[in-house]
Amino acid sequence: MKNWHLYILITTVMVVWGFNVIAIKIIVTHFAPVTITSLRIFIAFLTLAPMLFYRSEIQKLAKKDILFIGLVAVFGVLGHHYFLSVGLSKTSAANGGLILGSVPVVTTVAAALFLGDRLTIFRIFGLVFGFSGVALIMLMKPGASFNFAVGDIFIFCAVLSQAISFILINKMSNTAGTQAVTGLSLMMGSVMLFSVSLAIEPAGLATLKTGNLTAWLVFFASGVIATAFGHLIYNHAIQKIGAGQASLFLNLSPFFSLVGAFLFLGEKIYSIQWLGFIFIVAGVVLGTGFLEQGNLIRTKKSA
Repeated sequence: MKNWHLYILITTVMVVWGFNVIAIKIIVTHFAPVTITSLRIFIAFLTLAPMLFYRSEIQKLAKKDILFIGLVAVFGVLGHHYFLSVGLSKTSAANGGLILGSVPVVTTVAAALFLGDRLTIFRIFGLVFGFSGVALIMLMKPGASFNFAVGDIFIFCAVLSQAISFILINKMSNTAGTQAVTGLSLMMGSVMLFSVSLAIEPAGLATLKTGNLTAWLVFFASGVIATAFGHLIYNHAIQKIGAGQASLFLNLSPFFSLVGAFLFLGEKIYSIQWLGFIFIVAGVVLGTGFLEQGNLIRTKKSA
């Protein structure tokens, strides 16, 4: 309960990230996907760069911190985005969304194994409710079904990469500031991803000439708002409440992407998907410890 303001901020980020799915769909239809993703992430770094130099956070970093940030860039930027882009090209949106819905489960288990996070019964129920909500949202659309495809392996690698990056960010919570972790990992990751794009998309830079004004406006809005400030807030949350708790909120993003598709693309939201949203909210409430804290407060009052 003491973190209610942070929970509101993370929820706001999930709204932005959900809508950002629509923005990315617009961007990748005009430009080469991996090339434009690397540039979008670099724009995010440039947005945060003034904070790094104004607060001199880079100078405070130890060599160990820089190594950890480099690993965050490898797993959280290069690995996650590469596996995700390849995977989504080889599997269905339903498969991809459902597998991405396992990020909180994988992250929470990893946090318990490597960070010593306590897996309470409330958190376990929160994970079950959250994943069930994502399944209802992704699989209850007409024609949606889960059939194994090669791309599913890449999507799961994207999940593992992201979970590892969350654990690394969590481990740096006492030694490196959020701005430094976010800004430098975005810079390193964008350079790595751009290097990969040169190999797999030789004509990627040529597609920059094909974008119209709307596509470029969406590109900059996505880079500045969703990628720069979104990751800054989310990484701050990881360092404050832990990777396990922060990851629970990621289940909200698929629902808000549905809302974005409804508002901007005219797609329909089905009643069963609203039920999925209720399951996800229940999962967040259980997993973040609202009920546990409420019981603790009542116990103290009765004592």
